[in-house]
Amino acid sequence: MQRMVEPMRLCVGVTAHRDLVAAELDAIEAAVEGLFHELMAEYPDLPLELLTPLAEGGDQLAARVALRLGLPIVAVLPMEQAEYEKDFTDARSLDAFRSLLGQAENIIRLPAAPGNGAPPFTGAARETQYAQLGVFVSNHCQVLLALWDGKPGNKLGGTGQVVGFHLTAVMPGFEADSSPASLLADNENDLVFHVVCSRDRVDGQPAAGLGVGEAAWFSSRDGGARTAQLPSDYRAQLERLQRFARDWCEKEEVVTGNSSGLLGAAPDLPFPSGSELTDRLFRAADGLAVHYQKRVHRGLRAIHLLAMLMGLEFILYAEFDGPSYMVLLFLALFFAGVIIHLVGERHEWHRKYLDYRALAEGLRVQLYWNLAGVVDSVSVEFAYDNFLQQQDVDLGWIRHVMRRASLFRVRGENPDPRWVPWVIEEWVGDSATGGQGQLAYYARKEVENTARYQRTSRLGTMSLWAGIGFALMLLLMGGEGHAGTRQWLLILMGVLPLIAGIWDAYSHKRAEKELIKQYAFMGRVFGKARVLIDGNTDVGFQQRVLKALGQAALNEGAEWLLMHRERPLEHGKL
Repeated sequence: MQRMVEPMRLCVGVTAHRDLVAAELDAIEAAVEGLFHELMAEYPDLPLELLTPLAEGGDQLAARVALRLGLPIVAVLPMEQAEYEKDFTDARSLDAFRSLLGQAENIIRLPAAPGNGAPPFTGAARETQYAQLGVFVSNHCQVLLALWDGKPGNKLGGTGQVVGFHLTAVMPGFEADSSPASLLADNENDLVFHVVCSRDRVDGQPAAGLGVGEAAWFSSRDGGARTAQLPSDYRAQLERLQRFARDWCEKEEVVTGNSSGLLGAAPDLPFPSGSELTDRLFRAADGLAVHYQKRVHRGLRAIHLLAMLMGLEFILYAEFDGPSYMVLLFLALFFAGVIIHLVGERHEWHRKYLDYRALAEGLRVQLYWNLAGVVDSVSVEFAYDNFLQQQDVDLGWIRHVMRRASLFRVRGENPDPRWVPWVIEEWVGDSATGGQGQLAYYARKEVENTARYQRTSRLGTMSLWAGIGFALMLLLMGGEGHAGTRQWLLILMGVLPLIAGIWDAYSHKRAEKELIKQYAFMGRVFGKARVLIDGNTDVGFQQRVLKALGQAALNEGAEWLLMHRERPLEHGKL
């Protein structure tokens, strides 16, 4: 199988002290190299990349190790290069910076932090730029590599504060955009790999209880307990990230056949940075979701059909005192259902269908927000941290995919405002036209699901009352009537309610009744958004509406995921 180099990677971000002790460098390099080897061995289908500011000291050390192992580096600069270079203490470290920068696969330059104005930056403004840098690295990596003495530190944007922000989403002295809900949520993006080091200064020894060169994993969970092995929750997250990359690689033709992406009919306008990558990720998630949805629905139909045949076969065997091979047929039908269930469980059809659909809907919002300029163009925060954050931590991998696209959105870049009307037509659309847009989609799905649910209800009602009718016929016949007729009436009396029950169970598994309400609700939300947009031609107002619409869509995606997670592909629990 070919190894996917991009667009999906596992990103290791670096925060490190500048003033490392020369005698400790070999031990630190060995620990960093050990981390890279561990991740490459655990996740061979998820290529590594290093996100680093390339500052002197630990940043450059980690970059050298990465390049020696053939890993790409992405440089992120807290300010323009000429301004940044003022902070290098000697010509040797500056030459190393320029050399490493020349080998970087990509260079990200952060704009002036809010309130800082134009460079040159001095004093508090300069510290704010470094605080912004630490927040960016923390928000856009899956693992934070900290070459750190273990002390909290009180310098704004320093290594200790960056580690603290990674754990708590709070950096004293720097106003981040985190919502109150995200501060209390179960954070998936707080994994730290700590390599202990000293600092070349007075009292530069590591914090008490830590030894130079020691390496350990920790997070905000379990009281910050340090472990030699990658914690199991985060291992599962990264494994799911790898499975997405692997599925994409192995099923590229399926992806191409099932999804055309969102930018196929894009106007002749310059694409905002990161939007084309977001569309590629959306296309992969959408195509895979359609693929696994088909598997799940076929499995559901097969299992419920087998259950109905088992019931029919049992009734026929009991009423006609059938031959012994009918027992074998009953068991064969049962185990056929078991096999379908086991195959679906082994290949995670249900889990992948739900996860990939939720990811696709998150990426849809991310792309349209990016195109329409909804997201703050300057903020270095990850704008979608609330998506699914109130759910299980194992869903965090979905946000990690979205972080990948967010990484390459250039801060300070404002998209062409002519994208706004295109986004409105493509995303919101108009239910009357029956064409593109979520309005038309929700209207169509509401009609389809309502018709399907009504058919199910009518069939169930008819089958149930027909069975009761046959029971009444038997009651009225008493002991009279032909024995064969009575026998068939008994069979029909049992089979028809059985059909009704299994059909109702199938409808419940597909959540048809709940989906009708959800489609109707979202149709009203998008309808109201369309009315507001049509009633006000101010682009800023339209962007506000699109932002509110995106939040509603993200919330709806989370609710949809939770609803369907309670209805897995099971056998024997109809």
